[in-house]
Amino acid sequence: MKIAFAGLRHNHIYMLYEMAMEHQEFEVIGGYEENEAAKAVAEQRGLCCKYTDYQELLADGEVEVVALGGCFGDRGRMAIRALQAGKHVIVDKPLCSSIEELTEIEKLAKENSLTVSCMYTMRYQGNIIAVRNLIKSGALGKINNVYFGAQHPLMYGRRPDWYFEEGKYGGLINDIAIHGIDLLSYVFDLEFEKVEAARCWNRYATEEKDFMDSGQFMLTMKENAGVIADVSYAIPDGVEFDLPYYWQFFAWGTEGTISFTYNEQEMQYYIKGRKEPMILKAEQDVNYLDDFLKAVRQEPGVILPMEDVINSTGQTLLIQKQADC
Repeated sequence: MKIAFAGLRHNHIYMLYEMAMEHQEFEVIGGYEENEAAKAVAEQRGLCCKYTDYQELLADGEVEVVALGGCFGDRGRMAIRALQAGKHVIVDKPLCSSIEELTEIEKLAKENSLTVSCMYTMRYQGNIIAVRNLIKSGALGKINNVYFGAQHPLMYGRRPDWYFEEGKYGGLINDIAIHGIDLLSYVFDLEFEKVEAARCWNRYATEEKDFMDSGQFMLTMKENAGVIADVSYAIPDGVEFDLPYYWQFFAWGTEGTISFTYNEQEMQYYIKGRKEPMILKAEQDVNYLDDFLKAVRQEPGVILPMEDVINSTGQTLLIQKQADC
């Protein structure tokens, strides 16, 4: 499957580029980036930006999949144009920054039998797979309370400048929380009902007072379960992604409880009637692009169906909208 890259303004897109280069069923045939500095970085990393504009990329009949990694505020429009051109779409995350864009993306994908996917890479991690299997087994009963924290380092001066440009970012919750929102249904078997409260504010980005770098929200799920989350640029520079509790989850069910962090390989959980912790070991990771091909080919056993991408994006945008009020 031939894939082209458009929008190379965030480092996450290079994870996908490297995966595609290593995958036997994908062929990277070029890229497009309007920003000269970002284009130079792409060329240094081996991605040939041979297209002079985005329309030229979309007009290339060889391109079957368009991978998008530009400014968050531009992605929705670019995804819509790709779908109008008959291309499948992979987006880093977030997929878009407005409900209106999401509605149009869903409509075009269904009308044209195209696949839209996001890099919800946590679904494919071995520890997440293990936790999901544990909860599906019923060992923890029905999950009723969830907290997740997704603190990130701000790294001001190293973050792309467009984060702080009006219309380019699209909101802190839409940026960071999407992985956690996605896992609420996939791992914890919780169905979204409503947003109880959401707030974003500025604390750490002292040079950018209009940039909302701290965010919290509270959700009610179906069957009256509850979720509380914090998604903030609060990790101190210097510690950054080495912080041991970067991405942390706590879940309490009617029969037990579990806590785990990002990519943790051995986790502890407790069950009713037993004081000592149980040990849960991570499963094998799964290749995201293998699953994307399954979705395109409409094969069974897809880990990330397009419906889940649309639903989790919509829920996250609703939370962001309430925080912006």
